[in-house]
Amino acid sequence: MSDASEMRSMQLAGCATHPIRFVDGDAPVDFVLANDADVESVAADLAGYRSIALVFPKWADGRAYSQARLLRARYRFKGEIRATGEVLVDMMPLLARTGFDAVALRADQSKEFAERALSFFSDGHYQGDLIEPLPRFRRSGEASA
Repeated sequence: MSDASEMRSMQLAGCATHPIRFVDGDAPVDFVLANDADVESVAADLAGYRSIALVFPKWADGRAYSQARLLRARYRFKGEIRATGEVLVDMMPLLARTGFDAVALRADQSKEFAERALSFFSDGHYQGDLIEPLPRFRRSGEASA
């Protein structure tokens, strides 16, 4: 393995195992954005927020993933993006990939299992994301598809 490839693997492993902070459901947050709200509607106010909570009203409703991605990629929001509501352990890898850095797990979910879920795919994904923007076939030092 090349030095660059080894370094990237270490970075991805670090991101995959420690990108998300676990908080209580009632921990204070500067702003709560409903999952049906347009991120653009709050874009002018983002500089005033240190933390934004995005809501998953049902675990199967993924609009908050898109909101987080927009906040990070398009609007360059550097503050905390917190997942709230019906947040399940199974969601952890995608939460990390789309820009969340804090979660309030649903009461019946285990922090230990959530941390374990974050260790899955520690060598990255084929598709690009916020952790590694380039798809695997575009990353230097890796074989082309």
